[in-house]
Amino acid sequence: MPARKPVSLPRLAHMRAQGEKIAMLTAYDATFAAVADAAGVDCILVGDSLGMVCQGRHSTVGVSVEDMVYHTASVARGLHRSQGTTWLVADMPYGSYAESAEQAMRNACALMQAGAHMVKLEGGGWTARTVEFLVARGVPVCAHLGLTPQTVYALGGYRVQGKDEAAAQLLRQQSLELQNAGAAMLVLEMVPAALAASITQELAHCHTIGIGAGNGTAGQVLVLHDMLGMNLGKMPKFVHNFMQEAGSIKGAMQAYVQAVKAGSFPDNQLHAW
Repeated sequence: MPARKPVSLPRLAHMRAQGEKIAMLTAYDATFAAVADAAGVDCILVGDSLGMVCQGRHSTVGVSVEDMVYHTASVARGLHRSQGTTWLVADMPYGSYAESAEQAMRNACALMQAGAHMVKLEGGGWTARTVEFLVARGVPVCAHLGLTPQTVYALGGYRVQGKDEAAAQLLRQQSLELQNAGAAMLVLEMVPAALAASITQELAHCHTIGIGAGNGTAGQVLVLHDMLGMNLGKMPKFVHNFMQEAGSIKGAMQAYVQAVKAGSFPDNQLHAW
């Protein structure tokens, strides 16, 4: 079997153009990162979800830049021990980019120096200026709209976003603004499947990654612990436990990648919000 080509921004654009779905998983340490890389995962997200799955917090708000740098460096080392072909995205944690674009650049530099290939930040509107500032300085950016966990308290809890026409139109507008600012990827979390598919079609140069947003996006992401059936809380209804049918963690990851590529995961019936 030929060696897998390293995933890069041009490679992601080629996948999108060819209709190949992008498979992303979270990882927080070297071992799981190496297994995910060997299993064919296209992108790893070092998510601030580590606050809940690794640190036992109730939300992502308490995660620090130092936490993210530590886990990003651990994941990067794991990828270097494996094939090293996976694209590595690191979350910008709560409060690390809201003060100014200069603050965002300092913290993005720390994550890039730890081994990230791209940083992710949440929200629309004002964030477009920050995205533009980072991209102009050579930092690839993934945006994040819909349910944004860092502002879960302001949203009133873990609720579906974009259900009414006004909210849906705002998400469309913000998506275009983020693409125009230079965001190369966009996570759409817990939005109606039809809306996510529509936004995906409207964005020519920004690749959408869905989580609880149906299968009409350019790719999918799940929290690693969720897809292995290790969630400590209530399992979201859009999650599938891939470990149930697999004989190993690597096998579960491979099954996830195959299901995403085939379009059999997720099931749109579970996203008829």
